[in-house]
Amino acid sequence: MAIQINIEDLPSSGAIEQELKRERNKIRYRRIIKSSIYALVLVAAVAVLIATLILPVLQISGTSMEPTLNNGEIVVLLKTNKLQRGDLCGFSYSNKILIKRVIGLPGDTIIIDEAGTVFVNGEELDEPYVSDKSLGECDIEFPYEVPEGTYFLLGDHRETSIDSRNTVIGCIEKEQIVGKLFLRIWPLSELKFLN
Repeated sequence: MAIQINIEDLPSSGAIEQELKRERNKIRYRRIIKSSIYALVLVAAVAVLIATLILPVLQISGTSMEPTLNNGEIVVLLKTNKLQRGDLCGFSYSNKILIKRVIGLPGDTIIIDEAGTVFVNGEELDEPYVSDKSLGECDIEFPYEVPEGTYFLLGDHRETSIDSRNTVIGCIEKEQIVGKLFLRIWPLSELKFLN
């Protein structure tokens, strides 16, 4: 049995070239998609590592830091436990990260009078970030000496903040410090470096 091939049934060299070009494009497209997916996974992994190891991102919940920080805002912390008076910091407490302001360093003597004015080592603390001074939820006795290895932290909204004035929280140990507030990123209209 002889097989007959009709030349007219064979594709032309242009059609073969066109089909080869289409197949090469499909292979190249798949490679681009694969490399893009790998790049996105790598970027996501690096972002997660940075966010957990160096720059944690937090959303503010509550009113204890008003007017400085408002409910729903998103901030970035810089991981450190080296703090100065006036720094905003995050610390771990009962499986949460709370945000407060450093008022007293280890060894400082703190006095808060009935009107809510804060004195550190005998000098009145200038607090332009506090809109309404208040003694708030305070159950410690003054003068209060900040124990070594701890920080005395207060919220900026003194009337409602539960902080180092209350023995429920007390002074915060260095090991509890997660980091110092570095940047407010949300809302975008309020984007700015903090401290």
